[in-house]
Amino acid sequence: MEQNESNALNEETATEGMTAQAVASDIEVGWEDGKQDAETSKFQPVKTEVTEMAFAEIKKKESVRPSLDMNFILDIPLTLNVELGRSRMLIGELLQLGQGSVIELTKLAGEPMDIYVNQRLIARGEVVVVNEKFGVRLTDIVSPTERINKLR
Repeated sequence: MEQNESNALNEETATEGMTAQAVASDIEVGWEDGKQDAETSKFQPVKTEVTEMAFAEIKKKESVRPSLDMNFILDIPLTLNVELGRSRMLIGELLQLGQGSVIELTKLAGEPMDIYVNQRLIARGEVVVVNEKFGVRLTDIVSPTERINKLR
């Protein structure tokens, strides 16, 4: 590098440093100034523009709904049990049962049988024979109040 180029480079650097110093001396900003600006900006109300929104009137659509149709529940499968009676026994007694054994039940002969749908008592009835098969004739339907009481 030649002497002339080196001198020119030093002059440019010195000029830039002086310019930065001159600018810094013109605008002296200290910690107190920044703190004061921050405090005053906290208490200035924020100006926002609020425009009123216009909404269209909501109208109730006239639905063409058919009257309450209960047909959709007709295909739901249910479990129906008819209880002839109950008995309690020990495992040892159960293992001794064989063909021809008799199990004594809690209900008396001719007493109505309980009819359950999904483990809920819904009716009572009596045994009948229809075309050489056993059936149940409903004699009493459990009232809704009684059904609710049994749920508790």
